[in-house]
Amino acid sequence: MHFKVIAAAALLPAMLLALSACHKEEQAVVGVAQNAVKAERQAQAAAQATATERDQQRAALALIPLPTKSMYVDVREQGAWANPFLSVDTETISLRITLADANPSALGKGTMLRPVAARRQEVQLQPADLAQALIALPAGAWRYGRVVAVGESPQASRKDRPKLRRNVEAVIQQLNDLGIVVEEWPAR
Repeated sequence: MHFKVIAAAALLPAMLLALSACHKEEQAVVGVAQNAVKAERQAQAAAQATATERDQQRAALALIPLPTKSMYVDVREQGAWANPFLSVDTETISLRITLADANPSALGKGTMLRPVAARRQEVQLQPADLAQALIALPAGAWRYGRVVAVGESPQASRKDRPKLRRNVEAVIQQLNDLGIVVEEWPAR
């Protein structure tokens, strides 16, 4: 009997150690669960903020009228495209616009005194800045309505084609999310 008490007394520290280890594991699991809940809440807040920002961007672009396809269906050259034109590269996007002629007179229009090329501007953008750049464009840059031409950069190397295509598709998706009609260039 005395031997059983000694054996039980010897097992007591081992049992306390095992209980302590279980308690630590339980605390670790609770901590992980709490971190997961916090991360989920942060992700939901970020998604809601992104949705709100996208809704604001869509509202700003909704001021531009819907496109009139009959105005641009016959445009075959990039230089003749009067709306924003996006040339997508592996890292950046080139936004080309042609501003409206500020002179309402027909006198001298398209001549050396008022060349179209003088009103053409091009800027390099990061993909994250695309929506803000389009919102900032003046109304005169949207002659066909809310439509943008998108094409692959001609300077891209052949080995970058898969990445370039993924970037073009991401830009098209971003434009669609903003409510902008996309005319992929060259038209298929």
